[in-house]
Amino acid sequence: MAKVQKEERVFHGSPVSRGIAFGPIHASARGFSAPDVYAIEEEAIPLEKERLQAAFEVTRQQLAQLKNRIDEVADGDEGLVFEAHGMVLDDPSLQKKVAQSIEERKQNAEFCFYATMQTFLEGMRRISDPYLRERTIDIEDVSQRVLRNFQADLDAILPDHQHLLVAHDLTPSDTASMDRTKLLGFVTEAGSVNSHTAILARALGIPAIVGLGNVVLEATTLAPAILDGYSGKFIIYPSETTTAYYQALAAKKKEARENLEKLRDQESTTIDGRHITLSANIEFLHELDLVNENRAEGVGLFRTEFYLLESRKTRSEADQTATYTELAKRTNPHLAIIRTLDSGGDKLSTEPLTEPEPNPFLGWRGIRVSLDRPQFFKEQLRSILRASAHGKVGMMFPFISGLTEVRTCKALIKECMAELEEEGSPYDPSLQVGAMIEIPSAALVADEIAKEVDFFSIGTNDLIQYSLAVDRINNNVAKLYRSSHPSVIRLIKMTTDAAKRAGIWTGICGEMAADLNLTPLLVGLGVDELSVGPRELPGVRKALLSLDYVKCQQLASEALTLATSAEVFELSRSAALAAYGDLVAEGE
Repeated sequence: MAKVQKEERVFHGSPVSRGIAFGPIHASARGFSAPDVYAIEEEAIPLEKERLQAAFEVTRQQLAQLKNRIDEVADGDEGLVFEAHGMVLDDPSLQKKVAQSIEERKQNAEFCFYATMQTFLEGMRRISDPYLRERTIDIEDVSQRVLRNFQADLDAILPDHQHLLVAHDLTPSDTASMDRTKLLGFVTEAGSVNSHTAILARALGIPAIVGLGNVVLEATTLAPAILDGYSGKFIIYPSETTTAYYQALAAKKKEARENLEKLRDQESTTIDGRHITLSANIEFLHELDLVNENRAEGVGLFRTEFYLLESRKTRSEADQTATYTELAKRTNPHLAIIRTLDSGGDKLSTEPLTEPEPNPFLGWRGIRVSLDRPQFFKEQLRSILRASAHGKVGMMFPFISGLTEVRTCKALIKECMAELEEEGSPYDPSLQVGAMIEIPSAALVADEIAKEVDFFSIGTNDLIQYSLAVDRINNNVAKLYRSSHPSVIRLIKMTTDAAKRAGIWTGICGEMAADLNLTPLLVGLGVDELSVGPRELPGVRKALLSLDYVKCQQLASEALTLATSAEVFELSRSAALAAYGDLVAEGE
């Protein structure tokens, strides 16, 4: 069979994590897990067809047994569903398509079956008839049974290699659990720039693109590809010219990163002497190596939801104490701020709900979960308090909507302190306690909340979402999610002013803190700390070193008079281009 010349194909999506990656594709679609894939020789094609038929036959026998078992215990026709499953396997057109796929792809039978079924399923999902559309679950079930019944050859080349992952979508836990030694980058059909998955990709330094449409069905596993996390291009079968261009661009980016690293021992102080604390956002202790390498002034946000929930097992109080203590020791003498459990929304759920929430972003999430589970909450509070005896530790509460929640949290802290004193466990009675400002109602009563806490940390991701009524993971409204919206800027200013009047400090730990186009504006609005992903630290440090605080204040004053997001953004971006254009120029 003549070899088909593969032409370069370019897909466009939204870049969510910078970087350029080269490698073979590993495709994973919806519905059921992708099997391992490996290339086969021409002479192995008949053997693969035999393996396909053997897997079909075992599946038929299993379905017949299931039907008989159901018929024995049920009075109705429930067992007929398994008879229908068997009919799928007997469809001659299906068998022919898989056989052709084996011949054309020259890949193992189970993967060719998987790819064929995914194409079929995507077509079913687009059918307008709801009954027929719902039958996809039946096809998925029988497909998964077939895949389980393949016996892989012992000498099969398993996908235990470096690759570019192509998937319909990824959950935050998928992203967090990826093997970074094997994963070079990922692209997804769904997703948004501001989803927690995207945030994690940036934190972990994984080049990533989202929103590429129907790329899974167009991507052949093992095909060569290039992922451009700067422009959002995903290129399959890149030409020699394209490959050479990206190799040169990757070298240029590497040189730029090395130049930034030369500044890492300098304090993040503006030209005219205003020091802005530069901290890191992390959720795994192993990230501390990179935090210390990039000379962060502590941890401004230690997310605990993955540690507490991702393992699917309960973390004991002793386990939590050990983890937070290690964080405190390794961050000392700088401050490590631990955010109490922030679950729900697009993050992991604390526990399965009997019914799905109609609107999880306005539902049971953040501090609401903790206050509804006080014993669970107090275990975390006691653990943080114990860790405070070993380093400079702070804690902050997510999704605060008003004063009552803050006071309730502080009352529980007092209870925990009394319990620790009774058992003789040391803690720092003066550890800093903060409130996250991420709901507009909290910003509007910031003067009152400021009297109860030691600091504010503005979670801009949610503050923008709730101020603008824009679901930040919904592609349909993604264009309306604007960090520079005048309402958002005014809420931030309202918060920093309230903090100054109360004599406390304000930080920003949301993704906006790492947007170098908006750094002049944030500095001018009076923030005292910026907390960003470990890999974002060098760029933000250079930006701060390049700015004049007085000029930033003047810029912020002007921005507060502007009426549109575009005007605010361009004002700040112009200042950024003038101060550190190499970091924010197009294509960088």
